[in-house]
Amino acid sequence: MAEVPYLPHFMAERAKLLEDVGIESAQAEVEWILCHVLNVDRLNLYMHGQELLDEPALKKIDKIIARRRERYPLQFILQEAWFFGRKFFVNESVMAPTPETETLCDAAIRFLRVRRIPSPRLLDVGTGSGVIAITMAAELAEVSVVALDISDEALKVAQKNADDLEVADKVVFRRSDFFSALRTGEKFDVILSNPPYITEKEYPTLQKEVLHDPKIAMVGGADGLDPVRVIVREGPDYLERGGRIMFEVGYGQAEAVAELTEKDSRYKSFSYIKDLAGVDRVIILGCAE
Repeated sequence: MAEVPYLPHFMAERAKLLEDVGIESAQAEVEWILCHVLNVDRLNLYMHGQELLDEPALKKIDKIIARRRERYPLQFILQEAWFFGRKFFVNESVMAPTPETETLCDAAIRFLRVRRIPSPRLLDVGTGSGVIAITMAAELAEVSVVALDISDEALKVAQKNADDLEVADKVVFRRSDFFSALRTGEKFDVILSNPPYITEKEYPTLQKEVLHDPKIAMVGGADGLDPVRVIVREGPDYLERGGRIMFEVGYGQAEAVAELTEKDSRYKSFSYIKDLAGVDRVIILGCAE
């Protein structure tokens, strides 16, 4: 039986293996891998990880490290991603959630709490793994959510997450190309979306990890704004009076979205929120109050 290595040395050596292939957050990823394999949180990893680090665990960890060195996304290796403090199931049918999208959820939560809308109805366009819809359902007591996606496989992932996080009674998933599955007269207090916004030109230049996400969930046409144009054009038809349309955009796209809304008399307000990196990330649109 192989001797179990000293935990800090073992972790440092594995982090170096990841750093050698250009992974910047190597130390954090090694912690995540060990927490996953040993089934502990970060605190207990450092308190009790040494005693849990047996030979089967070592083999499993090194197998994950080897796969990660190929620049395959860690979220897909572990089939888990953390978003808004909750663990979600993910696979290659969906885009791995990013911290930037938490800015979108936070904006919607703050809007609804300030407005104090009784039993608000939310719409999530392009739900993917369901992180937006499920986060809203989990954070807001009286909310109900309709979540749309064109991918059957993505909807399976989203439904699993809703079941696992015990909000399935508050979220309805529908297969839909943008708004096509909505009924005439169906209205929402907030319409949310993290639409595809990468340009065709940008796509081949993305990090290797990101290229494992579904292209349909990432690329928004020549200028990245094709899905945004649909949301801007059709969204007001499904918005309650005084409601908001909120969606994520890419670097440098906020000004182009502002120009789109200036040409549409239905829009009465336009604002944006920067993400933690200082990028104009979340667009907030209002129609008639």
